Amino acid sequence: MKIVVIGGTGLIGSKLVTRLGEHGHRAVAAAPNTGVNTLTGEGVKEVLQGADVVIDVSNSPSFADDDVMDFFRTSTTTLLDAASGAGVGHYVALSVVGTERLPESGYFRAKVAQEELIKGSGLPYSLVHATQFFEFARSIADSATDGAYVRLSGASVQPMAADDVAAAVGRTAAGTPLNGTVEVAGPEVFGLDQWIRTVLVARSDPREVVTDPRARYFGALLELDTLLPGRDAQLAQTRLSEWLARQ
Repeated sequence: MKIVVIGGTGLIGSKLVTRLGEHGHRAVAAAPNTGVNTLTGEGVKEVLQGADVVIDVSNSPSFADDDVMDFFRTSTTTLLDAASGAGVGHYVALSVVGTERLPESGYFRAKVAQEELIKGSGLPYSLVHATQFFEFARSIADSATDGAYVRLSGASVQPMAADDVAAAVGRTAAGTPLNGTVEVAGPEVFGLDQWIRTVLVARSDPREVVTDPRARYFGALLELDTLLPGRDAQLAQTRLSEWLARQ
């Protein structure tokens, strides 16, 4: 199959392109640096010609509320129109576990808008909701840093390795469209504060993680289970200790 990966030069996209190629698919990395821009439309129709599947793992370069909403609405509309015109048979998008439970966050409101566009497009689709990536621990810490302290909620998380995210998205893309959502998560549950503290200590980062129940997560207050997947989630294999040992 020809599978076009939007955001195909990023963290998840590059892993997807490699993995899909190893499984015999013709995987095409599509991103602004390969001449495909979903905001301007440059190269989108051309790259989707003859595609069986399109996978969108792209992300907004800015997380400001208006910017991220504009990105996902514009990009997704452009992709859906081009995919429909090209006769693409399966539209796959990567999103986040708990997205619909975080309306206070501009980023997650934008992800909900993206998903609604896909659901209403009439195209066969699959949405993959993943938990937080191990690789994003430092950026989460940075977003919560107050001087020498990192203020984070103790809400439960079930983070996973980017390699496992790519594997789950690849499996979904190669399968029959779900016309629904599948959740994927790591094998262990941590407190958000505990997870980030563990990673910072392992990386000799001197910042101290302070547990603060009122600390916001990208603009949203968290309940204990806001970021946890449901019981039917597919669980990945890689444990945090194993991932840290590889770094």
